[in-house]
Amino acid sequence: MSEINANNYPDQVTVVDHPMVQHKLSILRDKETSPKLFRELVKELALFLSYEATRGFELEPIEIETPICQMTAYTLKGRKVAVVPILRAGLGMVEGVQEMIPAARIGHIGLYRDPDTHLPVEYYCKLPEDIDTRDVLIVDPMLATGGSAVAAINFIKARNVASEKIRFLAIIAAPEGIKAMDEADPNIKIYTCAIDECLNEHAYIVPGLGDAGDRIFGTK
Repeated sequence: MSEINANNYPDQVTVVDHPMVQHKLSILRDKETSPKLFRELVKELALFLSYEATRGFELEPIEIETPICQMTAYTLKGRKVAVVPILRAGLGMVEGVQEMIPAARIGHIGLYRDPDTHLPVEYYCKLPEDIDTRDVLIVDPMLATGGSAVAAINFIKARNVASEKIRFLAIIAAPEGIKAMDEADPNIKIYTCAIDECLNEHAYIVPGLGDAGDRIFGTK
C-alpha cells in the first residue's frame, strides 16, 4: 500500500472539505476554544459528516399533493439506521447525527486506550437488538491508531452486519488509523473532515486537537 496522507488516501475515504467545515474545524483545533463552544462545533461537524455519509442512501418515488398540485416526490427507501458512538468522546457527535436522522436508534460501545500499549480495552457494549437490519454509523471524533475503530467494527460485524452497511465518521483522522482500518476491512467507508500528518510518540494525532473527550466534557 502506498503512503497515506491528506492528498493520497484509499477510495473508501471521503474528506469533507466544504469551506464551512474547514472554518469550524480551525476553531475546534484552537486550544483556547471553550468546552461549550467545542461541544457545539463537534455537534455541527457531525451533522456535516452524516450529510455526506447518507449521500448514497436509495430513494423511492411517492405521490404527494402540494398546495398547488399533485406530484411525484422521493423518500428514503426502507432505510433504518443505528448510530453507535465509541465512548466517551463519540457521545459528542450523536446529537448532530440525530438532527440529520431523527429516527436512528442509538447503541454504545465503551473502549479506552491502554496508556502503555495504546491498544483498545472494552468495558461496555450495548447495541439495538435489530442492528443486523440497519445501516450503522460509528462515530468517534478522532481516528488515531485505528485500534478502537477496528474493535468497534468487529463488535458490529459479529452481530451479522455486512461491511458495506457500516460507515465510520471521524472529525479528524491520522494516516495510521486509516491504514489500520483499510488493512482490517477495506469495505468500510470512512468520512472525515481532515487527514492530519501523523501520530506522535503518545499516539496523539498531530496537529490534531488534543484529547477530544477531555475537551468535550471539560475534564482537563
